[in-house]
Amino acid sequence: MQLNNLLLLAQNIFPNFADQTKDKVTTREFIAAALKEDIGNGDFSTLSCIAAHTKGKAVLKIKEDGILAGVDLAREIFHYLQPDAVFTAYKKDGDKVTNGEIAFDIVADVHIILQAERLTLNCMQRMSGIATLTNVYVAAIKDYKAQILDTRKTTPLFRMQEKEAVRIGGGVNHRMGLYDMVMLKDNHIDFCGGIEKAILQTNAYLKANNLDLRIEVETRTIDDVKRVLAVGNVARIMLDNYTPAQLAEAVELIDSRYETEASGGINLSNIVDYARTGVDYISVGAIIHHAVSMDLSLKAEIL
Repeated sequence: MQLNNLLLLAQNIFPNFADQTKDKVTTREFIAAALKEDIGNGDFSTLSCIAAHTKGKAVLKIKEDGILAGVDLAREIFHYLQPDAVFTAYKKDGDKVTNGEIAFDIVADVHIILQAERLTLNCMQRMSGIATLTNVYVAAIKDYKAQILDTRKTTPLFRMQEKEAVRIGGGVNHRMGLYDMVMLKDNHIDFCGGIEKAILQTNAYLKANNLDLRIEVETRTIDDVKRVLAVGNVARIMLDNYTPAQLAEAVELIDSRYETEASGGINLSNIVDYARTGVDYISVGAIIHHAVSMDLSLKAEIL
């Protein structure tokens, strides 16, 4: 009942929700909902003092060094509101930028510029902060094969943009949600009654329902790893809260039979110790939930 209520609520917010893949919200639906939240029944600050159809120009100024993200989204926001708006980009997503540079300028109706201003800045500042922090992690382990993964520790309804920012920063996306990969975590295993039972039941369920999904299983000890290896039938083994020494032992034991992922307690001060173990992936929720927004501003220019 609760799930049905959530789906009905989502359909009210996003009319085409039922046509999307599970809970994945399209960019246009996101823009529409975000603008509706901000504008409501009118941008009265603008309506009250600026004549309709007045033309204007604004420039996106970069006020902090980092990796820029969200330029493509900004273009979509302005063109959603005014298809004939002239958007000129001087920087692209993934560019290294410095304080004082210009990312783009926009020529459009002033009403449109002011309606889109805060949504554009909120998205780009957040995405650029994530891309910048992700890139720091990626650079830290550039001499090793491990790749940086994100997690589901994201902002509700902004996940698609946050995960795009991770890619822009050089990281790799994990699953988008609960629907596109099976991850048997500690709670699943404990509630199910053990690793072996969880893996066997999951494989039987996927087969019975004709679902082609990869399975990842979380382990907490070397003994857990041995139990997973005895059962098999998974794609990736997560090694959660292992020390670097324990991780090295587990990676050697798995011996490339399955993908390996390190998770838990990993930060910039110890990530190299984990990367040098030969693990395939390192998941770091902090690249999203600890990212600090980049300082940007959208300033008007009189035509």
